[in-house]
Amino acid sequence: MRPFTYERAADAAQAVKAAAQTPNARFIAGGTNLLDLMKLDIEQPAHLIDVGRLPLAGIEDTAEGGLRIGAMATNSQVAADARIRTRWPVLAEAIVAGGSPQLRNKASVGGNLLQRTRCNYFYDTTKPCNKRRPGSGCGALEGLNRGSAILGASHACIATHPSDMAVALVALAAEVEVLSPAGGERRFPLMELHRLPGETPHIDTHLVPGELITAVVLPPPPEGGQVYRKARDRASFAAGLASVAVAGGRVALGMVAHKPWRAADAEAALAGGATAEEAISTELAAATDNGRNGFKITLTARLAAAAIDEARGRGA
Repeated sequence: MRPFTYERAADAAQAVKAAAQTPNARFIAGGTNLLDLMKLDIEQPAHLIDVGRLPLAGIEDTAEGGLRIGAMATNSQVAADARIRTRWPVLAEAIVAGGSPQLRNKASVGGNLLQRTRCNYFYDTTKPCNKRRPGSGCGALEGLNRGSAILGASHACIATHPSDMAVALVALAAEVEVLSPAGGERRFPLMELHRLPGETPHIDTHLVPGELITAVVLPPPPEGGQVYRKARDRASFAAGLASVAVAGGRVALGMVAHKPWRAADAEAALAGGATAEEAISTELAAATDNGRNGFKITLTARLAAAAIDEARGRGA
């Protein structure tokens, strides 16, 4: 691990100011992803700003009938909240599907959204990876790409986003609140937080440098059933191959793209009376097979169709 400096932020304004003024600074909360990447010499921050103790861990009802979840709330805290388990169960199911209890006890909501890909080539510093080292190439394109993206990929990167929680939040039409170094606040749909790889796969999000996620806001729960399903090689210590979140008429796919994938074509087909199988086939018509990941197209189709039908049953 390389040397770095450290400070504990007294408040959110100080944190974003420090991030703006210090070159190569990073925020740290639970550290469940960042510390691993630092040990592997993938992340090399010069300065860490500890935001884990900021008073941003509350979960509060909103006047609109939704919920505001502080970015420093732990994954375990969110999954155990009675309001979420009752009114937004897809979110609780998604969180429990990701990571071990020990990780969920430490991982923060904001950190979960910002975790980086689990692509083997990203984690192996001896291999080319445009996300880790821009311009070095993508080793997964013609390599071991069994878990790679089938939607929204580019010639520069076929990595996938690993978060379960983010997939459920996209299906729930959640919004994210951020604080900028200039002191301003902004709020936007969470589905706009992450980027597709294009020519710049090393840039994961649309956040401005130094911006800090302060909260995630859930709207009132949608009408209809909610379901989260995930497929992986084994039940623990294995990255996901595909996942799907269904919340009423909204559908989001996970582990199939560089970002949580809102299945808009499938949603439109369902609204028009299509069966679950027909709707997801429409969404996956543009899916690509990179050699070893073609099975994910069939897997995702079956997983999503089953989840949609299950959600319809729950909502009846």
